[in-house]
Amino acid sequence: MMLFKPAKLGKLELKNRFIRSATWEGMCKDDFVTDKLINLYKELAKNEVGLIITGFSHVLKDANSNIGQMGIYDRKFLPKLKELVDITHENGAKICIQLVHCGGQAVKPEAPSKLKTPFYREIPEELTKSKILEIEDAFKKSAEISLIAGFDAIQIHSAHGYLISQFLSPVANKRIDEYGGNLENRARFLLEVYEKIREVTGKDFPILIKINCEDFFDEGLKFSETVKIVKWLENKGLTAVELSGGMRGAKKTPIITNINSEEKEAYWKEYSKKLKMEVKIPVILVGGLRSFNVIEKLFIEGYADFFSFSRPLICEPDLFKRWKNGDLEKSKCLSCNKCFIPAKKGEGIKCLKE
Repeated sequence: MMLFKPAKLGKLELKNRFIRSATWEGMCKDDFVTDKLINLYKELAKNEVGLIITGFSHVLKDANSNIGQMGIYDRKFLPKLKELVDITHENGAKICIQLVHCGGQAVKPEAPSKLKTPFYREIPEELTKSKILEIEDAFKKSAEISLIAGFDAIQIHSAHGYLISQFLSPVANKRIDEYGGNLENRARFLLEVYEKIREVTGKDFPILIKINCEDFFDEGLKFSETVKIVKWLENKGLTAVELSGGMRGAKKTPIITNINSEEKEAYWKEYSKKLKMEVKIPVILVGGLRSFNVIEKLFIEGYADFFSFSRPLICEPDLFKRWKNGDLEKSKCLSCNKCFIPAKKGEGIKCLKE
């Protein structure tokens, strides 16, 4: 099967084209990796996941949005981070750290502009230019820690209404300085974060981005703008792009329920195919992937190069191994989102389907 043959993200060779997309596991304690999280990654790695992208890891202490999220803002986290990397490698998978600042959705809400939006819990403070530079340096420091810990790649989270996404979106960014207004200005923060990280990694280390195809607000980021942003990053050496979409409160959100037919699967696929026509770097498709035959057809027809999963692997950590062994029945995931209920209680993600 073509999807199980080795494939490369830049110079990083993966054993297949299947990726665990960044997922809020809710299993860290006081920002530290726990044995429970390490065991989860061990289970994923030994079951034919090619690349695990971590649940998002916040680059400053109060930059997280939910309990149980991973911190990577201090070297004190290194021993447990190294354990996480080592157990993943020992069981045959590669691992990518996702770096994020939640901005207006964070515990300490700070954002491009001081205003109310459907995806903020409260009105945030507006970031000063000096604080913007401080956050950029925090991304750089977190990248340094990531390399020491041994991660194989870094993903910059620029989607779903978190801080970088907020800068990109006209819904959240009403600034009148060089970080607001036209697309080039709204993308400035992302480009500067990328360049700071690249200073640490060198030109060949794999850096990925997760970005919205659209925000799905009337005045939000549009797909034509996303294409331009990805091209700008490609010209600066970006390795790959994971294409998602939507924000909380928008017409479409990142996590859609009731994926109960093949027609409802891969809900960002048309955008990924169009993006693939515009860029040369690999495009990773996430969102509603459930059936092997659907994914194989998408690959053959040029919709995406790699395929990224979240909820199905909460339900079935051994999904890819099952497919590789010839059992091609679709994922048992019901797309009900009940798996996040235990995480909200501090117990970690767990499938609750009957």
